[in-house]
Amino acid sequence: MAIVAPFSGLRYNTAKISRLEEVVTPPYDVINLQVQQELLQKNPYSMIKLDLSKNIEPGGMTDERYTNSRKVLEEWQGQGILIREEQPVIYLYFIDYNHPSGGRLTRKGLICLTGLAEFSEGIVKPHEQFFRNVVSDRLRLLDTCRTQFSQVFSVYPDRDNQVIRVLEKCREPEPLCSCEDQDGCRHTLWRVSERAAIAEAQELFVDKCLYIADGHHRYNTALQMRELMVERRGELAEDSPFNFIMMYLCAMEDPGLSVLPTHRLVRLAETSADELLAGLAPGFEIEEIEGGTREVLLSEALARMEEKRDLGNVFGLYHPGEDRCFLLIGKAGIMREAGFGEMPAPLRELDVVVLSELIIGKYLGLDHDRCEDENLVDYFSDPDDALDRAVKESGEPGRTSVIFLMNNTEVDQVKKVSDAELVMPHKSTYFYPKILTGLVINPMVEGEKVDL
Repeated sequence: MAIVAPFSGLRYNTAKISRLEEVVTPPYDVINLQVQQELLQKNPYSMIKLDLSKNIEPGGMTDERYTNSRKVLEEWQGQGILIREEQPVIYLYFIDYNHPSGGRLTRKGLICLTGLAEFSEGIVKPHEQFFRNVVSDRLRLLDTCRTQFSQVFSVYPDRDNQVIRVLEKCREPEPLCSCEDQDGCRHTLWRVSERAAIAEAQELFVDKCLYIADGHHRYNTALQMRELMVERRGELAEDSPFNFIMMYLCAMEDPGLSVLPTHRLVRLAETSADELLAGLAPGFEIEEIEGGTREVLLSEALARMEEKRDLGNVFGLYHPGEDRCFLLIGKAGIMREAGFGEMPAPLRELDVVVLSELIIGKYLGLDHDRCEDENLVDYFSDPDDALDRAVKESGEPGRTSVIFLMNNTEVDQVKKVSDAELVMPHKSTYFYPKILTGLVINPMVEGEKVDL
């Protein structure tokens, strides 16, 4: 059973920070050095000063790096920049956004504490690879600051949307805060403090599993932090804050839940489009898309891919050097025919697996290690960004950069893979929009008890 609980969150004091847009940040793992500098220049109270960027070499992981974050955290609380809730609450967190395909959507979720569970227990389930033996930068930051700065994003089954309905009826009339991110998404937070509503929501989670959508590394870090505390203090009480992690939870069936595709740019030795197609022909029916600018070609490919996704594995392929675009439609049984018949069906059916294992690995002869070591594959959620990069690289001698366009991985596929205790390839999902860091954070105070 999944255990959820309210908590006394720490958040920006809107009486002192009037524009939250200047201080909240995207998740730390998507912040590069340039964005980091931009965030710091926006406002001296940016969350990036606490939830430090991952752009750090091993030699830079000094004690000073983490103790400075703790010092800043303490200073901001002393100055009233950050204030703590007087009582445990659950936060409703809604995001209004424009879907890339058009239309305005609202994704409805909640922020709460959830009980930590080893993946082997089957309560919290991953869908990506994780590495338990790595004591990371995140663990040192968590151990020093004793604060969870960002949430793990998880989804749960709730076909009738009962959890959100229960909490939404009892939310406070006015939101705690609202702000817009760099993509124009509107993020809004409400408190729910009514004990009966919280208890009903807790009961609704008793028979549910949680599926990690984004934040496997953060979850892994919390598990390692719990292990450290057990080593230092002995067995932890059930209601110890180190037995919990702050999560953003959204129902799998929420109409505002979007998973975007992640397109691939693949760098090959100099190859013509015809040579490339000849290598792909054993597994795919191939249709050329003609007419229009390169942007129109990609747009048409994406539209046809969506139309034909019921046929099975469908991809777009763009060769910028020759300005040619193609639709690739997988033939029946292509994975079995290519020698992948022993692969479990939930994986064998995934577009991302067909691309990584069959197309890139077998047909193009690029194994995973080589792709990583030689930086042969880049990932793009925006096809226009992939196009810009491919066009810029198209004139480089001896090399051909091509784009493989993807349909999105569906939430039900994530669930099937997780339930089968399998993991997907890297960058299989892109849940959109990203949740913001800094709307609320979770102080883990030794000696306090989580309100179960």
